[in-house]
Amino acid sequence: MSDRFLDHPILSSRYFYPWPNRFDEPFFVEGDGFRLGCRYCRVHDDAPTIIHFHGNGETVADYLGEFEERITGLGANLLLAEYRGYGMSSGAPALAAMLEDVQLIVEASGVPPERIVFFGRSLGSLYALHGASRCPLAAGLIIESGLADPLERILVRIEPREVGATAGELRAAVEHCFDQRKKIVAFTGRVLVMHTRNDDLVSVSHAERLHAWAHQPKELLLFERGDHNTILDANREQYFAAVGTFLRSISEAGADGDER
Repeated sequence: MSDRFLDHPILSSRYFYPWPNRFDEPFFVEGDGFRLGCRYCRVHDDAPTIIHFHGNGETVADYLGEFEERITGLGANLLLAEYRGYGMSSGAPALAAMLEDVQLIVEASGVPPERIVFFGRSLGSLYALHGASRCPLAAGLIIESGLADPLERILVRIEPREVGATAGELRAAVEHCFDQRKKIVAFTGRVLVMHTRNDDLVSVSHAERLHAWAHQPKELLLFERGDHNTILDANREQYFAAVGTFLRSISEAGADGDER
């Protein structure tokens, strides 16, 4: 999927903050003229596999160490997805075009959809939610500091005329590619939405809308401490405890023969 407004070079240059870095044992996912430098830590073939999409000002390398160890310590495989142009990936980031990269990553994981948990933080919520909508029978969806209305953040970066669009055309493009309500409604699995009440970039109303739109079973966890960029650091134990409870609920549902 691509869009001439959402993938316009001016928007890409202002929206994304890619930078290169390197780490040991990358897991490369091949695309058409680019490759994504992901990281894949496998605990057990039968364990749920979290596919994690990080935030805008981050790379996969930021999630090595404690995050990787805590998640795998909960008994889940972890595939840290990377974006074009970030970390060890080649290519250039583009908001709508990268939606197609989600399927490449899912296929490269080698995991059936019913064992996948999509996990997206901030910008990554766009791609995690897209994955969940394409794999509606996936085991779960976790959204951290996610976006219910991506147009809001886009308009912080550009005016529509700068990408050759009218306000209506840009709105229509966002609704076509990033209709978050339609996507989360398409997903039938378990949902966990995490946000801080004091998020200074993406208001807590985004979390409330996403949670309201999602099917049961679902949970909305609002942290009293931290902001958009400190949600994990300020709530570390409660954060990982919530993810652990979520994963156990998925495993218990599967053991009972109920995918949901």
